[in-house]
Amino acid sequence: MKIAQIISGPRPSRLAGLTLIELLVSMVLGLLIILAATSTYLGASGAGRMAEAQGRMNEDGQAALSILSQQIRMAGNNPDQPNRVVESRRNPVYLPNTLTSTLTLTAFSIRGCDGKATNITATVTIDGLTCAAGTSTLPDSIAINYEADIYNTPRIASSGGRPSDCLGSQPGTATANLSVINGAGTGTLTSAVNYHVAENRFFIGTSTAIVSPSLYCRGNGGAGAFEPLVENIEDLQFTYGTVPANATSTSVNVAGYLSAASVLSESTLAALTTDADRWGKVVAVRICVVARSEAPVVNDAASARYLKCDGTVEENPPDLRLRRAYTTTVVLRNRL
Repeated sequence: MKIAQIISGPRPSRLAGLTLIELLVSMVLGLLIILAATSTYLGASGAGRMAEAQGRMNEDGQAALSILSQQIRMAGNNPDQPNRVVESRRNPVYLPNTLTSTLTLTAFSIRGCDGKATNITATVTIDGLTCAAGTSTLPDSIAINYEADIYNTPRIASSGGRPSDCLGSQPGTATANLSVINGAGTGTLTSAVNYHVAENRFFIGTSTAIVSPSLYCRGNGGAGAFEPLVENIEDLQFTYGTVPANATSTSVNVAGYLSAASVLSESTLAALTTDADRWGKVVAVRICVVARSEAPVVNDAASARYLKCDGTVEENPPDLRLRRAYTTTVVLRNRL
């Protein structure tokens, strides 16, 4: 009887199971914890992607500015410097010396287009560039011409340490017969001197291999090849600081900043004889590049708005990528 009572008697409370309500409450609490952890992870992951995209975009924008600034700063003659070469060996491109090479030279140190020149990769020299009309809102293009040497360009090891163009190829060579003062200073010798002339053109382009807009360069070495230098560069804008048409060669006081078309049409500059003379009055260049993130990273169109090169806000961005304009001003150190 006692055994039966023990077996059939009430169970201890420690063996009792969960009620349905307790089970539901436990599940809800578990789901809330999971949702909170997931939300924290996604927030941290999104912030990480945003920071990475911002950092990469800053690197691209600064790299593009650095390349363009370095090249534009050298536009024009590379004047003699102490102990650089024999003192009388000045660049024959800018002095009346007799060239013995067949290199086609240009009268332009710098030349730009509002928009991309229609033949920027095809024409042989800067003189042949053709600027398209009505392209003021499109990315600009620019061409730079200067004497390249082992001091202002990377050396090409495979060519005996010769200078290079923007793509690392050997630029064109001009040979001139010069009168050189000898070491004792008592007479003259006739010497053939080689000069390397770099002519680099910069523009925004795409290709089948690299579909994102990129900063391209077309050099005058390597049969006029052109390649991308910096990816995800979406816009490129230049304005040109000029001096008055009657300014002397030593004047660097900027009269105003003009678009490429205005350099040719401004009333005082238009009175000059040639386009090369007009572009010769450019002493400074304002550069603006717009870099974008490699992939969409923001949540809505309002967060994708950015300040454009003209100072206005882009209210209707084309996608959810980050974008930012990077600007600088460069003075032409080699202006004649």
